This record gives sequence, C-alpha cells and structure tokens, in this order.
Amino acid sequence: MMTEQLAGQVGPSGIDIAYERFGDPGDPAVVLIMGAGAQLINWPEEFCTELAARGLQVIRFDNRDVGRSTHLSEAPAPDVMAALGGDLSQATYNLSDLAADTIGLLDALGIGAAHLVGMSMGGMIAQTIAIEYPERVLWLTSISSTTGDPAVGRPAPGSFGGGGTVPDDRDGYIAWQVQNSCRLRSPGYEFDEAAVTARAALAYDRGYDPDGMMRQFVAVIASNPADRTQLLRKLDVPALVIHGADDLMIDVSGGRATAEAIPESKLLIVDGMGHHLPRELYAAFADEIAALVERGATAGR
Repeated sequence: MMTEQLAGQVGPSGIDIAYERFGDPGDPAVVLIMGAGAQLINWPEEFCTELAARGLQVIRFDNRDVGRSTHLSEAPAPDVMAALGGDLSQATYNLSDLAADTIGLLDALGIGAAHLVGMSMGGMIAQTIAIEYPERVLWLTSISSTTGDPAVGRPAPGSFGGGGTVPDDRDGYIAWQVQNSCRLRSPGYEFDEAAVTARAALAYDRGYDPDGMMRQFVAVIASNPADRTQLLRKLDVPALVIHGADDLMIDVSGGRATAEAIPESKLLIVDGMGHHLPRELYAAFADEIAALVERGATAGR
C-alpha cells in the first residue's frame, strides 16, 4: 500500500482529494467510491488487499466534504428535511459534481478508464459516472445502492437519523457511530464493535464534519434526474449488483431495481447482510469483482 496522498486542483471544481493506492499501478484500476459521510477508511484495508491480491490496482479516496479532501465549509447550511420537502436552495452540489470529482481524480492519476465499485451513495455516484462518462468506465459494481426511483430502496423506519443528532465531541461521535453501525449491522454475521470503534475514532481525527455529511445527503436529493432508471437502461457496461437481504438503510428492492435496469447485469442478494461489508465476505466479493474484470477484458474492454 502506498501512503495517503493528496491530489490538488481536481476536476472542474478544483478541489483537493485524499487517496490511497494498493497493488501494482500497472494492474487494472479499481476505484472504490464510498457513501455519504463515509471516508476512504470505510473501505476496509483487508478488502482492498484482497482485491490487490487478485491482480488489481485499488484506489480508495475521500469524497469532497469528508476526511482529508476539500470541505466546503463556507457553503450554505445544509437542511435535509427542507430538501426532502422540495426546497433545494441550500444544495451546494449534486451527484454529477461528485461524479466529476472522481473523473478528475482519474485524470490526476493518469488513468483513462477504470472499474468502479460504489457503495450506498457511492453506488449512485458510480452509476452517474457510467451514465455521464461511459468511455471512462470498464465495468460497474453497485453495492447496497439504488436507482433513485422513490418507489424502491426506501429506508426502514428509524434507520435514517435513527441515531439522533450527530454529537460534536469525539467520544460522543464514536458512541453515535457504534450505535448507528449496530442498527445497520448484518444480522447473519459478526458485529465487530472493536473495529467499528477504532474506525470511528480515526474518522473523527481525519476530518470530522457533520455538515459535510448533510451536504452529501442533500446532493443526492438535488440530483437531476433524481430517478436514473431510464438512463441505466441505456448502459453498455458489464455490471454487478450486490445487496444485503437485511439492509435497513436501502431496502433490497433498490438493488433489484438497479439490476433490472442495467442490461445483462448480475444480481447477488446476500442473506444476513445489512448496510455494511461483512468481513466474512471480503474474499467472496473480491472474487466476484475480479471475475467481472476478467469478463470485461475478455470482451475487449
């Protein structure tokens, strides 16, 4: 693994993006895109090394407004409830802007086209990249995500904001993260509270920003079109859709709808999996992703 680095003046917005690389830079590039409020460390290092061991160059990074990438602290105060009600006046950016950030990072790293793996909001960003920059996408993996169709992928009552207001202090934030992660855990797999606690502590120290997380939530709501279903139907890219059968944050119907929309995609519904990556499945998911890379290579992508 290379040490964490910072790419400057990335994309049309000219922001800084913190990133890390695993594996041989000459291997096919796999870009991992994380969800709202989550940092690059939310892609577990063990999962990254599983991918690298399969002959893949792995890149994980902080989206804008989290971790050590640029924070838009001077932007209007985010109001998720107002945005849900149709008031998008405080939306600073949308999924297309986040997609452009990712493409800008590829440009900065000299990568023409890559394999995208997105989780939750990261899956929405990956879908948006495939729609808006098809020539830059070799294949697409969408994990625990949805199409934007409001009829599918709806969160279970209490899952969104169920942990209450995010505390400002370090200990409070860590406790909030553990509580929230436990709520969204995978009931069929071990809940590693020690790992969640350590990751939450590191996330706080790397760049705690509750407003940044809320700006990202608003960005999802502000995206146009909000429903990507018809655009996903036009994609010509190998795709893998992974979703937990027990996901409370984004119902499994979101994963099913994504797979139904993308032509010839493979759908993997995992019993006992919630809205996170169980350690026990790192190797299996890495196998699936590596197989998709091979499928793309065979097809000349």
